[in-house]
Amino acid sequence: MGRRLQFGGLIDALRNLRAAGCTRAFLDGSFASAKPAPGDFDACWDPTGVDLARLDPVLLTFDNDRAAQKAKFKGEFFPSSVPADRAGTIFIEFFQVDRFTGAPKGLLAIDLTADSML
Repeated sequence: MGRRLQFGGLIDALRNLRAAGCTRAFLDGSFASAKPAPGDFDACWDPTGVDLARLDPVLLTFDNDRAAQKAKFKGEFFPSSVPADRAGTIFIEFFQVDRFTGAPKGLLAIDLTADSML
């Protein structure tokens, strides 16, 4: 799967999040790196003010290793404030730690209120 196809899925999901009232999302994973052929992307979104009734239900479907999200949007999305691991680390914090070294790392923050593509 190419980066262009993944980008299209990311934009589709961000449009839906914005329409549901989400104002910020955060992009992580190999898609946000220099990796030439990322397998997918990982993202989390701020649930503050989000109308879940307007949110695509696929964005809240986490079974089967998020297969429905990967099929529809080519990546994975999580509410930023829910636990990502057994220790209770929330996704926005979990994504800011390198999984191999434990060192801090950054995320790409996307302001959904200001992006003209959405």
